[in-house]
Amino acid sequence: MEPVHQETLADQNFRLDQARAWLRSVGVEIQSGFRNVAGDASFRRYFRLNADGDTRILMDAPPPAEDTRPFIDVTQRLRTAGLQAPEVLKANTKLGFLLLEDLGDDLYREFLDTQNGKDHFPVLFEVLRKLASKVDAGGLPVYDKALLRTEMDLFPDWYLGCHRQSMPRKEFDVIWDRFCNQVIESALQQPCCFVHRDFHSANLLKAPGGSVGIIDYQDAVKGPVTYDFISLVWDRYVTWPRPQIEVWMEQYRQLLGVPVPPGQWRRYCDLMGVQRNIKVVGIFARLHYRDGKTGYLEMIPRFYEYVTDTLRCYPEFSEMLELLEQTECAP
Repeated sequence: MEPVHQETLADQNFRLDQARAWLRSVGVEIQSGFRNVAGDASFRRYFRLNADGDTRILMDAPPPAEDTRPFIDVTQRLRTAGLQAPEVLKANTKLGFLLLEDLGDDLYREFLDTQNGKDHFPVLFEVLRKLASKVDAGGLPVYDKALLRTEMDLFPDWYLGCHRQSMPRKEFDVIWDRFCNQVIESALQQPCCFVHRDFHSANLLKAPGGSVGIIDYQDAVKGPVTYDFISLVWDRYVTWPRPQIEVWMEQYRQLLGVPVPPGQWRRYCDLMGVQRNIKVVGIFARLHYRDGKTGYLEMIPRFYEYVTDTLRCYPEFSEMLELLEQTECAP
């Protein structure tokens, strides 16, 4: 298991001292202390501060673990397409600091529930449509076969390898290889577009003026058109009923105008969801066992159930489903 740098309090204080010195050097007048806003599954941290008479967000993305250049690049792509990404006000890519426009704290995860999804999703689908049709994906990394497979292999490598070690791997690996090929083939058949890659309710804000603010997009790629949609509907915080998800699948197909029959589109969405959700299980296990980030293991059952529930709709995946439901494998 590869070692991971654990940042000490002294490291954190040093980074903030660096940030203050940098901001002053570029003429930013700081009028408050740094208030912790959020962290995420990476090494990035975010702080709110008062500067130049307004609130701002400081992104602390320490090199070499993090690189702010993709964030800056994708920000420009989104804003050029008329989407609400935070303006980059100041940047120091060498030190790993960005001063950003503050889009507020009103995350969609705080508003969405099983009773109001129909009210909020039309607005979010319009954002998805613009991501797919208006954002320039040229020059972005491609969501190709190798990357899709690497992501799926996080499941056997970290979930089975560290969390469920009693699962017989010889039996599993033969079926796994065939399963991955089928899932990835479906992804590669789809039209390609800009993919946010983590489009869900914790990365979307009700921004000032009523627009939808978008954050955490630095890992964007050019890839399958269904990916951001499935990231939204198979949510970390709300489990939507399958009939509702199928209604949204068809609404989104019609909104995009993709020339794909409804049944084929549903399969594209389902298998893309399987790819992402089984990857998420692996990532959550890795965050716990490699990175020492607590709280992620308890999220695994929801995503694991997303995978098994979807596979039940497709008899050709019965072998994989049977393995996933074995006591040695299931959470």
